[in-house]
Amino acid sequence: MDKTILSVLPKLKGQKVLIVGDVMLDHYVIGSVDRISPEAPVPVVQVTEEKYLLGGAGNVARNIVALGGDPHLTGFIGADAEGHVFNKLCLDSGISCSLFESEDRPTTKKTRVMAHNQQMVRVDREKTDEFSVYHMDQLFSFLDNEICDYSVVILSDYGKGTLSQNFFDRFWALLKVKSHKPHVLVDPKTVNYDHYKGVNLLTPNAKEAGEGAGMVIKSKEDVLEAGRKLFDRLDPTHLLITLGGDGMALFESRDVVKHVPTFAQKVFDVTGAGDTVIATLGLGLAAGLDPLTSAVLANYAAGIVVGQVGAATATVEELAEAVRNWSKPKVTAWSE
Repeated sequence: MDKTILSVLPKLKGQKVLIVGDVMLDHYVIGSVDRISPEAPVPVVQVTEEKYLLGGAGNVARNIVALGGDPHLTGFIGADAEGHVFNKLCLDSGISCSLFESEDRPTTKKTRVMAHNQQMVRVDREKTDEFSVYHMDQLFSFLDNEICDYSVVILSDYGKGTLSQNFFDRFWALLKVKSHKPHVLVDPKTVNYDHYKGVNLLTPNAKEAGEGAGMVIKSKEDVLEAGRKLFDRLDPTHLLITLGGDGMALFESRDVVKHVPTFAQKVFDVTGAGDTVIATLGLGLAAGLDPLTSAVLANYAAGIVVGQVGAATATVEELAEAVRNWSKPKVTAWSE
């Protein structure tokens, strides 16, 4: 498998992927702690660095660019300074985008205060209600014109209002009248599960899969049962359940399940790992790879990013080095 992975890496370059979803600005305030505040029993962070990164659907796009792909990002920002920062980050990262401004809500922003590689607190600035018909009309005018140019569409759902019931009603209706049918991948939000019926690939983590199946996942047998329940509920073409330190389970169909053990060498921060997985899967499928090869590739990429602090990305060079140097876990068939 490792020779196969090395041989397909060059195929990722230049592959086009459309990303639709909740964009957000990740704001990192980084410093050190050496005392407790006299005002309250809380640590005092002495700030040494601040930085902004593309978050949410934007982080999916970052991951695709890092792997040599050509993403296009669409979604909503606020008419505010954070929206300008987000646009500039896209420009600086080489990400083409079609972002629509909303006057009545801020750009979603997550501020993480970090000290000694630990997150101390997170502060969220957002509105999560549905977008107006006017804003959805703007988005769907773009999708109507552009969606046929892409073989893969990633829907990045963070529950911030973009991927609403209204969005999905219009999205599935749009695809019905198009002669071209892209692969549709969804990184799910539990409350929106019923919107995802019939997608090509769903990528929940174990907690999200359990919530969608109405159960708690604690074992391999639970994973298999939850997967079957999700097939009964949503009828996806494929399902990938990420299992943290236990790797991932790829349901190539309802009854054909492959387990890919974790490739991570060390785990510092799982922030954004789901974005890395769906970005790599989408890029692999756009390059014509089969779901299992794409999943193995995604597992290597996830193993790289969890070894870094913050929402990180993996490059093609890092992937190649990991494939050559890491131990070679075996993909196995899972059955009862």
